[in-house]
Amino acid sequence: MTESVETSKLPKIALLVAFVILVAAIGIGATRDSGNVEAEAAEGTAKMSVPSGDNVIASLEERTRKDPKDVEAWQLLGWSYFEAGRYQDAANAYTKATQLEPGRAVYWSSLGEALVMANETDPMPKAAKAAFDRAIALDPKDPRSRYFQAVARDLTGDHDGAIGDWLALLRDTPAEAPWEADLVRTIEQVGQINKIDVADKIAAAKKNRSIDLASLQSSSVAAAPIPGPSQADMAAAAKLPPGQQQQMVVGMVEGLESKLAQNPSNVDGWIMLMRSRMTLGESVKASTALKKALAANPAAESKLRREANILGVPGA
Repeated sequence: MTESVETSKLPKIALLVAFVILVAAIGIGATRDSGNVEAEAAEGTAKMSVPSGDNVIASLEERTRKDPKDVEAWQLLGWSYFEAGRYQDAANAYTKATQLEPGRAVYWSSLGEALVMANETDPMPKAAKAAFDRAIALDPKDPRSRYFQAVARDLTGDHDGAIGDWLALLRDTPAEAPWEADLVRTIEQVGQINKIDVADKIAAAKKNRSIDLASLQSSSVAAAPIPGPSQADMAAAAKLPPGQQQQMVVGMVEGLESKLAQNPSNVDGWIMLMRSRMTLGESVKASTALKKALAANPAAESKLRREANILGVPGA
């Protein structure tokens, strides 16, 4: 197997679309960035109380200590570690999740991604590849594993094959999905580096989408997902003074809540809102969102409570 020098210069290409996973795994129907705002946030009052990521992690660590068999706590802890850049800790937490519930593809693909990020020298460690293989065996449509499997293929020098795999993933990607642009950019970059014409292939993939939202979410979507902040939004927020960052983040979440008031039948939108509130440490507001979601969507009670339970929403 050979790896081109050009390909090796793409430092962990996987970063471009890696955020596709978590949401695909738990059925939120948005990118990981949509509900996960790393900037500090507050209630919007004159005297702000800003929850820190360390407090969230500490809470989840305590939860796993109290109940070492709480697989959802291990999953959330792995996700929280990952968001904090603690990739090896994330891998350890996801390993625990796979041990407790080995039949869940999302745990294996999450583990694989964390292992990729934790290794600064090998772009595709054997353990990561094995985790993605296991995830694919459990769920052939798992988007994160499909993406990284294509990365692994590209690293062997099979650039055409990798591009083909990414194009197949693009065909299964909903139009204007938040990760679509990054996926296309990956295909274009690898094509350009290896002198492979991809423009017509990308156009054809977009035209012939075989979208099955049920394969990207835990169940069908009642309405189109409400988009959260984009990468551009978060990049802009990072350049603002802390106080303005807080206002921007709070404004995004409140904007999502306002849209749900107009379209309360969007079940995945409510899940996104609950996730945003829990990420900001606003568990009471997350619980309120759950109550409103249940009132507006009684037929989706099972899904809403399941996802709220994964997020640790009180009253789930």
